[in-house]
Amino acid sequence: MKFDKPIVKGVILKRYKRFLADIELSEDHGEHKKGEVITAHTANTGSMKTCWEPGWPVLISFNDSPTRKLKYSLEMTHNGKTWIGVNTAIPNKISVEAIADGTIKELQGYETIKPEAKIGKSRIDIYLYDGDKKAPTKQCYVEVKNVTMLQDERRAIFPDGVSERGQKHLKELISLKEQGIRACMLYIIQRRDVEIFAPAIEIDPEYARLLKEAHKAGVEILPYQCLIDENGVQVEKLLPYEL
Repeated sequence: MKFDKPIVKGVILKRYKRFLADIELSEDHGEHKKGEVITAHTANTGSMKTCWEPGWPVLISFNDSPTRKLKYSLEMTHNGKTWIGVNTAIPNKISVEAIADGTIKELQGYETIKPEAKIGKSRIDIYLYDGDKKAPTKQCYVEVKNVTMLQDERRAIFPDGVSERGQKHLKELISLKEQGIRACMLYIIQRRDVEIFAPAIEIDPEYARLLKEAHKAGVEILPYQCLIDENGVQVEKLLPYEL
């Protein structure tokens, strides 16, 4: 996925109220001048641990829509080694692209890719199926998670805070498997300085327990690392995992 909106360089000063970040611009942009501090929207409900420190370079996108209160959005941070994709709206989009173009080999062979599918009172991110949606001949549900937290300088871990929503999704995937339906957890790792994926057992032991249970039940675990640079993000390769 290439950025489809203007990208501006800056330096992060602070993140606060979960959805806000103060950014000092590193270059002129429109009416804003280099050195000016703007407030950017941060589309990330997590803690963003290991994803930012004051003074880190960042990339922000600009959207001049009249319906937007904040015109800038935080897209990436840089820790001196790698860009880190912190916009949680990106993983679902690039996952669909990577299934469609054949990059995610494990999820090939389906006629239809449908973003979001209702299950009970919630939604699963991607639904793959053959034939009629009401009576599919083959189907697979895929839940997508954005992974950005670093542990021990080699592990990408999830979640970065207690995730009751994530726990619920694992229970739903286990239930699907019990009904004989294929189910997958797709972890999109938006940083390059990691070699392996693992659940964040010290942060959310219940999520880690449920992921083990899901794996035992037959839910597939697919941790895919991304290529990530100033032009955009794309899914690249499967990483090993440990539970």
